[in-house]
Amino acid sequence: MVWSWVAMVSRWGPLVGLAPRCLWLLGAVLLMDASARPANHSSTRERAANREENEILPPDHLNGVKLEMDGHLNRGFHQEVFLGKDLGGFDEDVEPRRSRRKLMVIFSKVDVNTDRKISAKEMQRWIMEKTAEHFQEAMEESKTHFRAVDPDGDGHVSWDEYKVKFLASKGHSEKEVADAIRLNEELKVDEETQEVLENLKDRWYQADSPPADLLLTEEEFLSFLHPEHSRGMLRFMVKEIVRDLDQDGDKQLSLPEFISLPVGTVENQQGQDIDDNWVKDRKKEFEELIDSNHDGIVTAEELESYMDPMNEYNALNEAKQMIAVADENQNHHLEPEEVLKYSEFFTGSKLVDYARSVHEEF
Repeated sequence: MVWSWVAMVSRWGPLVGLAPRCLWLLGAVLLMDASARPANHSSTRERAANREENEILPPDHLNGVKLEMDGHLNRGFHQEVFLGKDLGGFDEDVEPRRSRRKLMVIFSKVDVNTDRKISAKEMQRWIMEKTAEHFQEAMEESKTHFRAVDPDGDGHVSWDEYKVKFLASKGHSEKEVADAIRLNEELKVDEETQEVLENLKDRWYQADSPPADLLLTEEEFLSFLHPEHSRGMLRFMVKEIVRDLDQDGDKQLSLPEFISLPVGTVENQQGQDIDDNWVKDRKKEFEELIDSNHDGIVTAEELESYMDPMNEYNALNEAKQMIAVADENQNHHLEPEEVLKYSEFFTGSKLVDYARSVHEEF
């Protein structure tokens, strides 16, 4: 077999010598063909447009706030107020021992009196500190985004300036939109974009502190993007949530209204389980935290107090709840073993072998 292969190679020897030259020629032809064709930059343009849109649109999710903009529960809230700016530092692919050590470093920082136990007061102080970190991050992001929509750098952004930038992020020509607005001509936008624009304009008006001039300063623009930074905008956000969930028009929420499922059809057992959990979680939140006077009705004032991220009373309630989740020995404190065992609740990642390694890591 080996000899037949050698014989075949010797017969084809002259042709084999041509192979490198043929491959070089083929490569040159392909290179010329590729350079002759226009590059496909559509995906690059789409990514750039999405980035621009994300920079100037108010975010759907607000770190450290109990409800999303659409009234859904913030599923990551406990991790956000426990980890602060370290959120995302406990990914599943991170080496477990390093993650356990990091979690115990956090434990030590929360445990101010170093008695190896976390009290509700210590956790309350920590929650307020981590919420302040999220506030600081939002302020820094808002400054960057403000510069993006304030091209003339005069420290004010008009609604028209913002509208131009928003429509440009949707693929419209910035010059054509600016010209149409200047000439008071009708802009041709699809129905969905028009609806978004109207909602944004309502929000813009709310963020514009009296006396209203439709010009937002950097501070007002921050409250436009992040309503949790302004009492007036937080109230506006609450009003929007109540409007969306209120079914009988009395401008307050009953338990059935708050736990009613979003529009959709359950198609399988998994979907049914998700729906059951939705109802159970929202019922618990309504009865234990939002309805402060336990009369079965949540007013706009109660919802505003519940959603205020800098409310110290709420922070204490959250601290007690977080401790209760992991407090296996029922001493109303958190101990290192408990925090490691319930690491998924606090960090979003399950850190295995918690009991065996607690003394080693602490």
